[in-house]
Amino acid sequence: MDDIQPFRIEIDDAELDDLRNRIERTRWADESPAPGRERGIRSSELRALADHWGAGYDWRAHEARLNGIPQFTTDIDGQRIHFFHARSSRPDAAALLVTHGFPSSNVEFARLIELLTEPESGPAFHVVAPSLPGYGFSTPLGGAGWAMGRTARAWVELMRRLDYGRYGVHGGDVGAGVSGMVAAFDPEHVTGAHVVTDPMTAANTATFLPGLADNLDPQDPVDRLILDRMEVFRTDTSGYLAIQNTRPQTIGYGLTDSPTFLLAWVAEKLQDWTDIPLDPDLILTLTSVAWFGRAGASAAHTLYDQAHSREWGAPASVPQGMSVFGTDPTVRRILPFPDDGWSAEHDAGLHFPAMEMPEVLADDLRAFFGPLA
Repeated sequence: MDDIQPFRIEIDDAELDDLRNRIERTRWADESPAPGRERGIRSSELRALADHWGAGYDWRAHEARLNGIPQFTTDIDGQRIHFFHARSSRPDAAALLVTHGFPSSNVEFARLIELLTEPESGPAFHVVAPSLPGYGFSTPLGGAGWAMGRTARAWVELMRRLDYGRYGVHGGDVGAGVSGMVAAFDPEHVTGAHVVTDPMTAANTATFLPGLADNLDPQDPVDRLILDRMEVFRTDTSGYLAIQNTRPQTIGYGLTDSPTFLLAWVAEKLQDWTDIPLDPDLILTLTSVAWFGRAGASAAHTLYDQAHSREWGAPASVPQGMSVFGTDPTVRRILPFPDDGWSAEHDAGLHFPAMEMPEVLADDLRAFFGPLA
């Protein structure tokens, strides 16, 4: 019998005391000599977040809210998987599997789950939201090799264990890749695949697509914008990825030992990749889950595994949908998308719409998956 165990987040007081003591004893770097964030998150900004984390932030309140969502753990392919599984009270609800990306966890879907399971109008969903292996409480990492393909196969098995004969898939960042591969691996059960993206993510992705740059015209204003963004990613903003793709163990010591280091690593991306400021408590909740789950190092290892994987999957045959946030003309120039696919474009939001604009994303998911249920 497949073993699925109920789970509650219950962090010991001793762990909370240790976290606060470590924050208080931080040996702070001098402020950056540059006036902006071009050399990384500024010391004054990080210190304000860390001071709130250590003195004002109420972990117990956020722990209680997360525990209001039914959650479980199961072992798949030697890996512990933690997942939210919130069932709607509506008898006509369809199943939806949602997957996050870096540097997040399934915590980013807390508000979205509320909106999808018990909507005021429109279709309702039973939502399954696992944390990727090595993220959140899907720890410790059971071994090497947890790239997107292996994760997608684990998700197919998870949905089988939950006895969902039909389900949709949704994701962003790494979660978009995983969702697409789930749809490719399990087309007889997947009703449709929906992903979210933004111009920054599209341009970053373009740097890994062989030959794309050769087909862009530097004299065309849209192509020029794509090329410029690709160059920024290569020369400036991909440092976090380069070190995790090559030396995850080395950086993992800092991410596991220093909460301030982990906070800098997570908060910088959450802030740089959004245009709607996130509530500081939400940033601290995501970081707290990574800290208590000891997920900093293990998440880095899975990025290493993906960088060294040769499996990128095949196109899925199921209906496809895409929501673009912070939209501009570059995205459709970069990302292949079927002519008959469903799409929506939004001027605001960027990389984390489940946290930036959960109501808008929930509407998109209902619009796409509603007719497919």
